[in-house]
Amino acid sequence: MADLARKGDATSRDWPLDIYKALKAAGVSQVCYVPDAGHSQLIELSHADRDIKTTVLTTEEEGVALAAGAWLGGDRAALLMQSSGVGNCINMLSLLASCRLPFLTFVTMRGEWAEFNPWQVPMGKATREALELMGVTVFRLEQPEDAEEVTSAAAALAFESDQQIAVLISQRMIGRKKWTETK
Repeated sequence: MADLARKGDATSRDWPLDIYKALKAAGVSQVCYVPDAGHSQLIELSHADRDIKTTVLTTEEEGVALAAGAWLGGDRAALLMQSSGVGNCINMLSLLASCRLPFLTFVTMRGEWAEFNPWQVPMGKATREALELMGVTVFRLEQPEDAEEVTSAAAALAFESDQQIAVLISQRMIGRKKWTETK
């Protein structure tokens, strides 16, 4: 049996906590996600917060609809996904642009730095361009110390200007992943 092991390539700064704090400050009250090791700490922080409603999704495009519905119901939502999930959302992203609905997503990148899984590389290469083709403004988070500032700026642009925003979190920040055998 194999399971995913993470080697600590990222710095020790607690950037998921910084993202969480900035989301709270921006009034985000719903977080939806497809389970992902790169987002695990942010997911745990969201679950632990009684003021944040969390929703586990079966596929990422459900998160686009959930974010739209949250906004129409008076809430602010953030979608957490992996870069491979961006391809699943392409058609649903047209809803956001057509209806001028704000959207905020955090995308952990795969298929770049030290990737072990060749299946992750094609979508990893195409993530930014796919989002931009659908009218989504893309921010890139490369340094842990920038997490709170980038999140705050992204949330302000999304929720105060009715924009669609994606924050791509570098694979180097989430750490090297590799398959290992367990006994």
